[in-house]
Amino acid sequence: MNKLKNSLACALLLGAACHAPADEYRFRLAHFWPTGSSVDQVISDWAETLHTESDGRITVDIYPAQTLAKAPQSYAATVSGVADIAVTAQGYTAGRFPLTQMIELPGIVKTAENASYVLQGLYDESLIGNEYQDTHPLFFFAHGPGHIHTREKPVLSPDDLNGLRIRRATTVVGELLTSLGAQPVGMPAPETYTAAQRGVIDGVAFPWQAMKDFRLNEQLTHHTAISLYTLSFITTMNSSSCERLPDDLKAVIDRNSGLNWATTMGRKLDELDALALQEAIDSGHSIHQIEDSARNPQWQPVLDEVIDRYIADLSAQSMPAQAVYDRARALVDSCDTKPKTMVSRG
Repeated sequence: MNKLKNSLACALLLGAACHAPADEYRFRLAHFWPTGSSVDQVISDWAETLHTESDGRITVDIYPAQTLAKAPQSYAATVSGVADIAVTAQGYTAGRFPLTQMIELPGIVKTAENASYVLQGLYDESLIGNEYQDTHPLFFFAHGPGHIHTREKPVLSPDDLNGLRIRRATTVVGELLTSLGAQPVGMPAPETYTAAQRGVIDGVAFPWQAMKDFRLNEQLTHHTAISLYTLSFITTMNSSSCERLPDDLKAVIDRNSGLNWATTMGRKLDELDALALQEAIDSGHSIHQIEDSARNPQWQPVLDEVIDRYIADLSAQSMPAQAVYDRARALVDSCDTKPKTMVSRG
């Protein structure tokens, strides 16, 4: 009888084990864009894809608008585990990603999709990977060409920028603005609306998409289309958060990393660029198109000096700056947005 009881007990235990629910995982994702903005929409789609493909075992709780981590601390928050995942601008951590930030230099990329392809390519080809040893990168992207938008004074030439307080996203963009005579003001993007409203800044360097996402078309009515720069972004994961996943869920993460989502984000930002430009036109704003953009002879000599100086500074620190710059320009010309498999990250 005891043997029978023991056999039944073992059978029940084995049956329970076979039908035990698989472990579920919740991750906290931090970003600084407003709820419903372009980036928030794509990240929400990405999170839903993970949830669906994992049969509900992966849930990503999104904390937008700096509610989990302030924009400048988002990457560090992912390293420490305060956030499991962050979407942030590398340039918000000055000096930490110098090779990545070469994408910000003028005259390299054409659109957000194109820039995202280039940036993801640089990572996949192991040209910038050493800058990300402390997290698990998922995908890179970039916004479209950044222009100059001002409150009262139109900017038709570099001389018109003299003394204007222009919000800059990163120190690289700040160098560009300084070289043109402006006074760069550093602040996270979510703070720009109030700063413009109160007259703390005279304008911003922003892509059209950000003008819509942060409602700046309500404050700034003069727009100088010059394609001055772009900005790099990363969606990255805390290494320990990734490592604790079982292999089948790691495969879900890997399937939703790399070029496909990079260019998906880029296309969304390009769509918003077009909508925000049309919004400014419909509102009767003044839009000044600089012929040949950053290649215009009034602007190019100064901007070329910044490019040369940036490459020289990194090269002096034994970084492969020229190789990364040359490859970025080559990737622009060979841009192919078909999804590709991301390189193994070990």
